[in-house]
Amino acid sequence: MISQFFVLSPRGDTIISRDYRGDVPRGTAEIFFRQVKFWKGGQEDAPPVFNIDGVNYLHVKVNGLLFVATTRANVSPALILELLQRIARIIKDYCGILSEDSMRKNFVLVYELLDEIIDMGYAQSTSTESLKAYVFNEPIQLDVQKLPNLGAASIFMNPGKRVPGTAVTKSVVSNDPSGKKREEVFVDIIERVSVTFNASGYIQNSEIDGTIQMKSYLSGTPEIRLALNEDLAIGKEFGGTGDLGMVLLDDCNFHESVRLDSFDVDRTLVLAPPDGEFPVMNYRMTQEFKPPFRVFPHVEEAGPFKAEVVVRVRGEFPSNSVANNVVVRIPLPKGTQRVSCEQEPGAVGQSTDFKEATKLVEWTVKKFPGNSEHVLRVKLTLAQERNANLKKETGPINMTFTIPMYNASRLQVRYLQILKKSKAYNPYRWVRYVTHANSYVTRL
Repeated sequence: MISQFFVLSPRGDTIISRDYRGDVPRGTAEIFFRQVKFWKGGQEDAPPVFNIDGVNYLHVKVNGLLFVATTRANVSPALILELLQRIARIIKDYCGILSEDSMRKNFVLVYELLDEIIDMGYAQSTSTESLKAYVFNEPIQLDVQKLPNLGAASIFMNPGKRVPGTAVTKSVVSNDPSGKKREEVFVDIIERVSVTFNASGYIQNSEIDGTIQMKSYLSGTPEIRLALNEDLAIGKEFGGTGDLGMVLLDDCNFHESVRLDSFDVDRTLVLAPPDGEFPVMNYRMTQEFKPPFRVFPHVEEAGPFKAEVVVRVRGEFPSNSVANNVVVRIPLPKGTQRVSCEQEPGAVGQSTDFKEATKLVEWTVKKFPGNSEHVLRVKLTLAQERNANLKKETGPINMTFTIPMYNASRLQVRYLQILKKSKAYNPYRWVRYVTHANSYVTRL
């Protein structure tokens, strides 16, 4: 059970707040934000669970918003964190998008949802479909043209793409003002890649956490058949990496609405999608795969008080894909006094930032095409004469990125079939792919 629930903006403003039990003093939102903002001097992120003066604080960060629960009880952290994630997902389903503006404009709807989701600190219902019977407020839609960056969702809002820009901003419960409902279903294959390279450039460990996410705007909940790779294998009993071209997953789990009658035969999932966005299938892969980026760092001596760090990054994904917002973080020795960064000639859409407090250089590349490479030279001036530990004090280098329409595991949707009696019924079907960096580390 939880005592309080609140949502904070990136600035620490309280957007939504509920006190369910009255056993935790007021002011916890300010205490929480101060701790998160200045956790260990701001050098690292605060953990999702911590305790201050006998009060447990549990939080998740979604689209820049902090969803927080407090309690004095000895609760299961995993249960509360999952509840917070589901609250965020439900609000997104009802409001269309999850942002500070949408929550402020729909605060009456959000409070109504919270009253049905949580009662006296206990979770009651966390299903978008079941809540429709008890929630009656209509959401206020935001103007898509005025929306800020929505994080991962924004990659699907490029007007140059064939996917309509409003696809990620529609509510599953609101009525279309034109009276015509656009029948469509979206399937997103989202993968988070974790890779660690050793100093020689070889992969020490690698893992993919993937999700097949579905959002349906179909009337009458028709049956859907989702076919995956025919050569998909699950479980380590196959050994090695399987046959050439085989997609080998360690394990997976499915949503309760999925029927697996024919999955073992032809790798087809059958389901009647509930309202809202939900994970059809979660999977994990630790078998060998081709990482999308390779980082080649090198430390050069330039004098007794000078050194140079050269970082070359190569994109090893297809040239028809482009990585967005690639950020390379390069920790420098503690004795670094001055830093000068030199980009390659003709570099466009790149920037560097040296953070004096943490001795960290952030190199940002807004657009990084596949099968290309970029180089950065970081010239250092040291407070003391360099020593043998210079290389050990530099790194490890960390990367973050997002690659739309690319997935590292090669898991594919062969076809998406919607079964309905009427031959004239032909809804829009969209299948989208995206790969994020979860932990991408290169040691020097």
